[in-house]
Amino acid sequence: MDKIEYGFGKLLNLPYAEAVELTRVALKEQGFGILTEIDMKQTLKEKRGVDFPPYLILGACNPPLAHQALTAELEVGLLLPCNVIVYEQGEGSVVKILDPVLAMEVIGNPALAPIAHEAKERLQKALDSLPGVKA
Repeated sequence: MDKIEYGFGKLLNLPYAEAVELTRVALKEQGFGILTEIDMKQTLKEKRGVDFPPYLILGACNPPLAHQALTAELEVGLLLPCNVIVYEQGEGSVVKILDPVLAMEVIGNPALAPIAHEAKERLQKALDSLPGVKA
């Protein structure tokens, strides 16, 4: 069975810290704020005592789109916010974004489709603004 692509991303020839900062800026320019931030390197060190490479999960939210989605389907909050990951890979970094269209399809509510497509378009624009190649 082929692996399902559930996100889209870029490989950046940038150090991790710079990739994180540019990702934050790119998301903000598309109307997304960061609601949650999980530093997996720190969390795994604290909770499991293991070393893990730099890896950050950002919970990005566009309030107008989130409001529309919640109005269309109250329990869609289970799939919010949009997860964006940034992690170190070799000398560079990877940025990947969960595909909101694919995520919303599991609900089966057609009213969510245009909202998910707009979210994906904005997230893709944020990704496109980052210097790198498709990952």
